[in-house]
Amino acid sequence: MSSFLPRSIQNLIDEFSRLPGIGPKSAERLAIHLLHSPHSRIKDLGDSVLNMKDGVEFCSVCWHLSDSSICRICSDDARVQDIVCVVEQVLDVVAIEKSGAFHGVYHVLHGVLSPIDGVGPENLKLYELEKRVRNGGIKEVILAVNPSVEGETTAMYITKMLQGLDVHVTRIARGLPVGGELGYADESTISRAMMGRMGM
Repeated sequence: MSSFLPRSIQNLIDEFSRLPGIGPKSAERLAIHLLHSPHSRIKDLGDSVLNMKDGVEFCSVCWHLSDSSICRICSDDARVQDIVCVVEQVLDVVAIEKSGAFHGVYHVLHGVLSPIDGVGPENLKLYELEKRVRNGGIKEVILAVNPSVEGETTAMYITKMLQGLDVHVTRIARGLPVGGELGYADESTISRAMMGRMGM
């Protein structure tokens, strides 16, 4: 189908196909949907994409996305500030928040240790986590990294890194399947995993 479409539409399909989770057929459907949409809606979509990075920064405390120097979660007095949940990516925060099972704060690593891919401790927000714990006021660090080989390696690294510091390190329960990802888990699975966390 795609080879018979005008170049402008084919270019849009190609761009959609580069997005994660969007295959060729989905890209075609999105492009055709936009073709039939009002011009104002397409303009709003285009403006939103172009302006997406404006005003977005990383929280200086937890490294989650924010529209100010400290994110809404870290600045919320209703949150339990002395329990920190360590996650791999920003979308993991979103998934846990949707579960409603956690009322503490977060620390986003922005990846996992993977020597084969050239990702070492200096490429993640690990030293920032250690500094945060050393500054005091944190009684528990919950490791909510994915149950992959890289996730396990990262969890062990953090556990060793925090040894000797006055903090309790726990790990979410194995409600998540091996190889599964937090961002794709349903709310009840995340809730069970959070409530059943265990010491490291």
